[in-house]
Amino acid sequence: MVSREELTTVAPAAVSASSLASVPVSPAPAPSSGDGLALAGNGESVLVRVRAGLPELTGALQRVAELILADPAAAARSTIVELAERSGTSPATVTRFCRALGFVGYADLRLAIAGETGRAARTGGWTMDIGREIQPTDPLERVLGQIMAADTQAMHDTASLLDLSEVERAAEAIARADRVDIYGASGSALVGGEMQFCLHRIGIAAWAWTDVHNGLASAALLKSGDVALGVSHSGQTRETIEMIAEASSRGATTIALTSFPRSPLAEVADIVLLTATQATTFRPDALSARHPQLVVLDLLYIAVAQRTHERAHAAFSVTAQAVAGHRSASGKEAS
Repeated sequence: MVSREELTTVAPAAVSASSLASVPVSPAPAPSSGDGLALAGNGESVLVRVRAGLPELTGALQRVAELILADPAAAARSTIVELAERSGTSPATVTRFCRALGFVGYADLRLAIAGETGRAARTGGWTMDIGREIQPTDPLERVLGQIMAADTQAMHDTASLLDLSEVERAAEAIARADRVDIYGASGSALVGGEMQFCLHRIGIAAWAWTDVHNGLASAALLKSGDVALGVSHSGQTRETIEMIAEASSRGATTIALTSFPRSPLAEVADIVLLTATQATTFRPDALSARHPQLVVLDLLYIAVAQRTHERAHAAFSVTAQAVAGHRSASGKEAS
C-alpha cells in the first residue's frame, strides 16, 4: 500500500550531491560544474552519506550509488571496470562518482567500503545479510533476524549522521518555548504524536497536528519563542512543509526531522535532525524510518527533560497521582 506521505510530495530539490560526505582521504580534484556535485567531508560513514544523497543523483551516477548500496561487499571486491559494467555505466562515471565523494579514485572508495563492511562483519556477521529480500516463504525466525539486523544498522547509521549540537539547540528552544507545535502526515504523524505525549507529560505545552488546515491555523498563531517541529522521512511532504513555513514566517523556531539534509523541509527549517534507514521487503523507507525517528525524538525529549528537571519531575508526580485511581491492585491499568 502506498502511504499518504509518498502520494503528497513536492518535486525534489535540484540535483546535487553536496549532501554526500566523505571519510577522511587525500584531496581530490574538484568535479566539473557539469556534474552538479560538490564535495563534503565530516568523517561519517560513506555508505550512510551515499544513501542520504541518493535522491539527488540522476542517471548514471544514481545507478552507481544504487549498486554500491545494494551490495557493498561485492562493490569492494569489484574492479572499476566490473562495477561500471554491472551498473551499466562507464569507468569514467565511476571515477566521477568517487571524486564527488571526496576520493582520489576508485581504489580509495573500495578501501573505505571494505573497511565498513569488515567492521560490520567483526561486530556481528549476521548483520551482513541486511540487503537480502524477505521471501513470502521465509520462516518467522529468519524474518525476525532481518528486521533486527536492519533496525540495528539504521540505529548505528543514525548515530553517525546525527549532529548532537543540533539536538542541543532544539532542546534549548523547546525548553524555553511557551508552545510547541508538531506536524506530520501518515506514519510521521504517529511519531509526532508520540513526541507530543512525552512533552505533555513533563509540562511542555505541545500540540500535534495532522490536518493541514488545523495545522496551518495553529502555525499562524505561533510567535517568536515558540517552536514548530516537522516530521517527514522524505522531507518532501507538502503539508508538513507548508505548516513549517507558516510557523517560520511568524517567528517561531523551526525543527525538521528527516532523512534527507537537502530536502525542501530541511531547507526551510532552522534546525535539522537527521535519521538513517534500512529498508526491507514489506517495509519501505518511509516505514523503516519510524524506529530511528523515535530514537532521535527520545533523545531530544530527554534533553528537554534535563533542562527542565524541576518542572518535569513535578509534572511526572502530579500526572502519576492523577491516574493512580485507574490502576488495578496489581499495578496494571484497569480496562
